[in-house]
Amino acid sequence: MSDGADKIPSELFGHPTGLYTLFFAEMWERFSYYGMRALLVFYMLKGFLHYDDKQAYTVYGAYTALVYMTPFIGGMLADRILGQRIAVVIGGSLMAAGHLLMTVENQWAFFSALALLIVGNGFFKPNISTMVGSLYATGSPKRDAGFNLFYMGINLGAAMSPLLCGYIGETYGWHLGFGLATVGMLVGLAVFVMPNLVTQVLIGVATLASALGLVMFRPDNPWAIGMNVFVALMLLAAAVTAVTALSREGLPKFVGARPEKSTGQQDVIVYIGVVISIPIFALLVSGFAPFLEDGKSLQLVSDDTITLIENQSEWGPIAAVFLSEVSKPAGLVLTTLGILAFGFLIVETFRLNKIPRERMQAALALIFFQMLFFAFFEQAGSSVNNFTDRNVDRVVQTSEVTAGQVGTTIRLQPTQEQLGYSLHGRLFTLTDLDYLRQENVDNPAFEIEWPITENEVGMGLARRADELPASIFQSVNPGYILIFALVFNGIWTALRKVGLEPGAPVKFALGLMQLGLGFGAFWMGTQAASDRGMVVVTWLMLGYLLQTTGELCLSPVGLSTMTKLSPRVLVSTLMGAWFLATAFSQYLAAIISQFTGVTHGSGDHTSVPAPIETVRVYGDVFGQIAVTALVCGVVCLAFSPLLSRWMHQHEATE
Repeated sequence: MSDGADKIPSELFGHPTGLYTLFFAEMWERFSYYGMRALLVFYMLKGFLHYDDKQAYTVYGAYTALVYMTPFIGGMLADRILGQRIAVVIGGSLMAAGHLLMTVENQWAFFSALALLIVGNGFFKPNISTMVGSLYATGSPKRDAGFNLFYMGINLGAAMSPLLCGYIGETYGWHLGFGLATVGMLVGLAVFVMPNLVTQVLIGVATLASALGLVMFRPDNPWAIGMNVFVALMLLAAAVTAVTALSREGLPKFVGARPEKSTGQQDVIVYIGVVISIPIFALLVSGFAPFLEDGKSLQLVSDDTITLIENQSEWGPIAAVFLSEVSKPAGLVLTTLGILAFGFLIVETFRLNKIPRERMQAALALIFFQMLFFAFFEQAGSSVNNFTDRNVDRVVQTSEVTAGQVGTTIRLQPTQEQLGYSLHGRLFTLTDLDYLRQENVDNPAFEIEWPITENEVGMGLARRADELPASIFQSVNPGYILIFALVFNGIWTALRKVGLEPGAPVKFALGLMQLGLGFGAFWMGTQAASDRGMVVVTWLMLGYLLQTTGELCLSPVGLSTMTKLSPRVLVSTLMGAWFLATAFSQYLAAIISQFTGVTHGSGDHTSVPAPIETVRVYGDVFGQIAVTALVCGVVCLAFSPLLSRWMHQHEATE
């Protein structure tokens, strides 16, 4: 190319300086995405929609599934018509509009916002990753290291967003949390499109503002302070590196350019398609709920049929929930696409010669196991998020009620510590606590009067600032990744040097087993719960740690393995199938989370029971997930010798 493709790009620490532009653009996009995701279920439950658990899980599952489905389409449009640069700009603009629309408390605005995010993510996510790869020459040994740095940017944004968007959204108002996500997306877009000098200024200003926010807006809690300071320091170090790199050169113009055969005349067709697709995705993600009297998603199977199936056998409830969810609009679309895509892949696989056929068989088997992994793992944003909110003790109490205070009335800041006790003869639940906080959103440190009886002796007392909002625990997994990703890279490198590095099938098995142990930790926490049904936060942290180490065994190797196993004629299709399987796993995750639904009533009268009533529900489901994941891991391990033979790792690619 004559536009600069033949020019040797400037480097810093052995990597093209353009990588650092993409690092920060993706970091801020992930900040906006995970900031919104940390609040989404809580917003549907506690905000103006007043959904019950099952409604919220259905919408959440449809949204996260469709978010992973659209990148396949966005990638094809970029490859054939737009080029990656234009696609990223379109995607970022749509996502910024979606986050901004989330601040409007209206049902159609809410679902339209989700649709904008779904379509925008389809353009943004696959194409910025493709641009990272295009910075390196074909076969460059530095490419994997470059993607590892890019992966760190993803997790830095994912770790930072719950600490800011989640904390501010839960403490000061939903619209402020979503507003921060909007600002994050706009910064990411500006970093990508602005001139090099402006980009450096934006990175510096946004980093300083975020680091200051992390220090100022946080719970008054040693754990929270440590986590926020750690993320702030990581952010500052990344910003200094990026500004230094971009002082040499920004993103080369040839990266992400329009395809040579594309003239731009077809762009208008893409824009028309975007406009048409947004209301379609709004209807899919809502399940046509705004048109229905009960406000619930449309399902093609009647409630009477569902009840009949539910009563058939001990497996009836599982079959009933699965059929109910799959028969809803988003479920039908995903199931149909899945059958068509994997049916096509299976047919094409058996048309191949022996070595590529067996490689495809191994790839399809690994796709199946990764789908199971993420169906369990993605409970994090739904059922585990609610478990954290309702049953994990997130308060560092400063004192407790003594026997000498019986018969008096004290003033206190209501926190989790009051859940399960009685106020004026009525059980105080999370519903009551959330109502009080919404009524006093402008004064987070408000107090109420509480008459003390003998039953309250030993009740913990704390300030609101001593309570960790549940949403900030969404930062634990990416925080662990920032700490342990390089450790795992070092372990695999050391094992590779002595010829002991496990193959992809064994890593997948290890990932599933550790995931099972993580849910086992959640289950053990519920078994050791207090008399009020509260679980010590250590169990949650241990569970997240084991899930993260499992993810680090499976996730980084997945896409790389797919590219190695797929024959040249099916490489794009197989990659699309990988993301489609991820989309389906998100929907399976929503189906699984249905079994943890504990809310009573509907609409404005939805209520959450006392912790003692919900802890066993979560414990039973998490225990079943733990056993299932462990069994799946053992099965994968048993098949690993066969899968390794099918991979033909030492044979030449046909």
